[in-house]
Amino acid sequence: MEELDPVKLKAELDQFKREKEKIRQLMGQIGGKDAEKQDRWVNRFFIIAIAALAINDFVNHLLHVADPLIPPLFSLEIAVLLVSIKIIWMMHKSTKVEHFQFWILNSIEYRLNDVAKQLRHLEKTVEKYHHDSSDDHAPD
Repeated sequence: MEELDPVKLKAELDQFKREKEKIRQLMGQIGGKDAEKQDRWVNRFFIIAIAALAINDFVNHLLHVADPLIPPLFSLEIAVLLVSIKIIWMMHKSTKVEHFQFWILNSIEYRLNDVAKQLRHLEKTVEKYHHDSSDDHAPD
């Protein structure tokens, strides 16, 4: 059995650490812990804004306010605009996640192709070794 080379293992470990850090940075760009906090604040803003518009309309309707601060049709338009902006924002976030997933899958495919290439090389080496060793043992 082959001895484990400490220098080679150290190099592989360093490579793994570099890749891990690179993935961490990418995760932070597409939505890590900081993005999670930002997402919560954005969601709260949209919920509070739409709820405030709805409450304003309910109060104006129930109290029969003759000249409301925000007319009912305008508040409805603002609410639809806010919901539309939220949907667009969610689509943007989803696109970033899909891009990251594509990058990961592409990276995995590259690695698989590299491993397949190494396996083919090993198979050729084994076949050559097996063929050479069988020639050495052939009767004269």
